Amino acid sequence: MKTNAFSIAKTFGIEGVPEELTIQGYHEGSPFVPRLDQHYLFRKDLLSDILAWHMLGGTEGLYLTGPTGSGKSTLVLQVAARLNIPVHRVTAHSRLETPELIGHYALVSGSMSFVDGPLTTAMREGHWFLLDEIDLLDPATAAGLNGIVEGAPLVIPEKGGEMVRPAPGFCFIATGNTAGSGDQTGLYQGTLRQNLAFLDRFWMVEVGYPEMEQELSILSRVVPALPEELRKGMISFAAEVRKLFVGGQVEVTLSTRTLVRWAKMAEFFRPLAAQGKNPLLHALERALSFRAEPESRSALAEIAQRIFG
Repeated sequence: MKTNAFSIAKTFGIEGVPEELTIQGYHEGSPFVPRLDQHYLFRKDLLSDILAWHMLGGTEGLYLTGPTGSGKSTLVLQVAARLNIPVHRVTAHSRLETPELIGHYALVSGSMSFVDGPLTTAMREGHWFLLDEIDLLDPATAAGLNGIVEGAPLVIPEKGGEMVRPAPGFCFIATGNTAGSGDQTGLYQGTLRQNLAFLDRFWMVEVGYPEMEQELSILSRVVPALPEELRKGMISFAAEVRKLFVGGQVEVTLSTRTLVRWAKMAEFFRPLAAQGKNPLLHALERALSFRAEPESRSALAEIAQRIFG
């Protein structure tokens, strides 16, 4: 793929950065380039970390850690979308095995052929490989990826020991709710403590929930017709729910994605007010509350009543 230089200031909408400061991406698109979200707002500190890692060549892995719904994967995907970088994304689980990432034999046009897995494809083509929920992965399986994370070739035994060297541009990225050292909160069942040697191969970036001002900017772009006081109330509601979630008092949380969904639905359901229904609560139930246990639903309703009346 033909490379292209992108102005960081213009491409990511960041003020205070010289327009002549550029970063490398690609000219043409690809089916694996993530869809661009025009409303996405980058947090300058997090973007700085990702771009620094990318500009240094991405020769080590990148591990983004943070609570559910903080936007770890979205951050990676939106950077890639703006730089035309193809991404192969896999969600880890405890039974995921290396062959699922490397590839397998399958019947193709009447004969058995080896079909590359997402990791192999990313290495051959020089794309990004994104492994979500990496702390759910069996530590032994993760340790088998040690060499690949730091740029070593991949050997495919099923193809007579074929060696796949990572093409320029290949990078290994992971996300997890924990930093790989286990879950001390009890919020993330199934997460596993990862091998220290594996973790030592990553840049670590901590992704928290956005600040109120950032989410206000997002909502003002997405639902400008909603009154500002209502948007502020929704963000205050989200902040309280997140505190309860982190404290283990409710089992659901309000990501920025869910917050935007709630706002869009609240705008859409505004005509329900003529029928005596509360559009805001009607939307909240469908955006979040119906996922919660009965006790948590009651807690969410109490918070909403206190904030919105």
